[in-house]
Amino acid sequence: MKRKSELDAYESGIESRIHRYVPVTGMKRRKIEAVLEATRKTKNINIRITESDLSSLKRNAEEEGIPYQTLISSVLHKYLSGRLVDERHVRKSIELLSRREKMKAG
Repeated sequence: MKRKSELDAYESGIESRIHRYVPVTGMKRRKIEAVLEATRKTKNINIRITESDLSSLKRNAEEEGIPYQTLISSVLHKYLSGRLVDERHVRKSIELLSRREKMKAG
């Protein structure tokens, strides 16, 4: 166990707020545990992918500093949760909004 003098800023912050923490029991605890368990479960899958796509994935993952399987999983999760955004669409939307603002001003 670390001595108080060995704690980093994050750990010291937790320790200074320890009196605010409230134990969770009963149904609320079971719900939290169920959510955590569901997020921990993973399944292995096999997919076919072109060599060029796989090379690009590996290159992008290396640039991000993560394993390529993690990158694939992250992209799929973002897509399924509606958070995967195409940069071209964002740029086009910004451009259209900018034009609209210029038309209002002019």
